[in-house]
Amino acid sequence: MSFRPLHDRVVVRRVDSEEKTSGGIIIPDSAKEKPSEGEVVSVGAGARDESGKVQALDVKAGDRVLFGKWSGTEVKIDGEDLLIMKESDIMGVIEG
Repeated sequence: MSFRPLHDRVVVRRVDSEEKTSGGIIIPDSAKEKPSEGEVVSVGAGARDESGKVQALDVKAGDRVLFGKWSGTEVKIDGEDLLIMKESDIMGVIEG
C-alpha cells in the first residue's frame, strides 16, 4: 500500500536511539525514551497561502529531522509504526 499525506503534512519514521550509554551501560527497551529524531518517508504537496498558491514544503523524503517529543500522530501502515505531523512540528533538518 502507498500513503501520501495531504497539504503540509509529513510522514516520519522514528530512528532508533543507541542501546548503550557512552559509559557502556545497556538501556532496556522499557526504560528508553521514544526518539525525537526520524527520517521523512513522504510529504504532502504543501499548504495554500492566502492567495491560493501552494507553498512547497522545506523538507523532502529522505531528510533526517528533529521533532518535539509529543509531536505527530502515531499510525501503523503496512505493519510499520510511523508518525504523521505537520511540517511546523519539525524543528529542523539534520545535515551532514
